[in-house]
Amino acid sequence: MSKEHWENIYVTKDMQEVSWFQKVPTTSLELINQVAKNKQDPIIDIGGGDGFLVDNLLALGYTDITVLDISKNAIDRAKKRLGKLAEKVKWIVADITEFVPNKEYVIWHDRAVFHFLTEQQDKENYRELVNSVVSGYFILATFSDQGPDKCSGLEICNYAKQDIQAFFSASFRMIRSFKYNHPTPFGTYQNFIFSVFNKMNE
Repeated sequence: MSKEHWENIYVTKDMQEVSWFQKVPTTSLELINQVAKNKQDPIIDIGGGDGFLVDNLLALGYTDITVLDISKNAIDRAKKRLGKLAEKVKWIVADITEFVPNKEYVIWHDRAVFHFLTEQQDKENYRELVNSVVSGYFILATFSDQGPDKCSGLEICNYAKQDIQAFFSASFRMIRSFKYNHPTPFGTYQNFIFSVFNKMNE
């Protein structure tokens, strides 16, 4: 993934000038609330950028939140917005293909990254990473087979339910999957597929 590309995005565009803007990411919040056993469960938001998921999780009382993004500019914008509340969050600036976690997560949430991985080896490395550090639930949103074929000027991979289910089936059981039309700030829609997985006991 191109760090330079994403650093530039978060310098040149306001938050409401990007297609993924959501003041309240209702779908992600509902899915996290459904699988979280308690508010102390470690949660990581992959590609969280300057998104508002972290604000909402803090407001709901979650206490162990990590946000990872390739862009330092995105992380800095989120920290500035949150002020003192930012101290309650662990922030990681890293490319997901190079991320080396130092803990397990009960909930892994990714609404922004996996579909940007277009090389097979990167996809397989991502799968190994999720397999190794997720002890509970894996929530993944990607562009569906009815979604756009580019985002932010970059090529992406589109997925159908069966593709995602098969790819992660060695370690995860899909417990829910549905399509969602995300309304962008520009008055258009992007079709996503949300999938929720439960880690299978080995």
